[in-house]
Amino acid sequence: MGKSTGARRAGVSIVAVGLLAGVAACGGSGSGGAREGADGGSGAPAPDRAALSPVAALLSAEKSTSAADSARVESTTTMGSAMSMTAEGSVGWSDGLRGRLTLTYTGGALADTMRKMGSTSMEARYLPDAYYARMGDAFAAQAGGKHWIRYPYDALADLGGGSGAYLKDQMQNSTPNQSVKMLLASGDVRKVGEETVRGKETTHYSGTVDLADLAARNSSLSAAQLADMRKQLEQAGVETETIDIWVDEDDLLVKKVEKGQMTNGTYTQTVHYSDYGADASVQAPPAGDTADFTELLRKQSSTR
Repeated sequence: MGKSTGARRAGVSIVAVGLLAGVAACGGSGSGGAREGADGGSGAPAPDRAALSPVAALLSAEKSTSAADSARVESTTTMGSAMSMTAEGSVGWSDGLRGRLTLTYTGGALADTMRKMGSTSMEARYLPDAYYARMGDAFAAQAGGKHWIRYPYDALADLGGGSGAYLKDQMQNSTPNQSVKMLLASGDVRKVGEETVRGKETTHYSGTVDLADLAARNSSLSAAQLADMRKQLEQAGVETETIDIWVDEDDLLVKKVEKGQMTNGTYTQTVHYSDYGADASVQAPPAGDTADFTELLRKQSSTR
């Protein structure tokens, strides 16, 4: 097996991990009912956050952010020695997740794999039923001239048992207000103080969440899938994470930081949100220029 073929085989699956990290910038690890309470964001004045308890303030922010429908996002993510990356673009969530992000892999094993495939940067498109990665000319030369890979959400469960099923759930529900819901569901919320973020006056809130507990309360996974996911989280050393969010005077999320410890190092992600209501329209790439993830895996298995 040649080096380029080996890199392509590894890349088909490993890129899925990077794309999942990219879409995590759109929201948090929570799930369930992104549109719940959306009628709270109809242009009414935001309540006085200083007079509200942290829980009441976050409930108001969750409604306003959910109702905004779209935003521009910029993020940086590090997952121990596995990868570091940046993501930038616009996403919408009024009718399933939609959007377009430019992902740039800046370090770690994933960046090395991408470099062997000809590029450390790619365009990702997210639609309600699948997401797409543009792999570039080097990949296309070995994939029948096709530049894009389509990853159906239904195929994600095959990537990792309970964790894969949970990833599918998250990909279809990841929105900025999910980070707020994570803090609310954790029962551990505190107000840190008033801070300025990129010129905006904000209120900073923080808390710690148990990821497996959160999945049990806020996803559609079966008992067996939840047990499998908890085992995988324990093996990876990822059981809890700290979430910090900053909410502006319009009750909109403007910044999120998630941090946790993994067996291969620290996981951290910082996301900035702006331009709520931005255009997030996106179309699937041409079918003739797109290879399906499941079909690529089948072909690769048959040639081993």
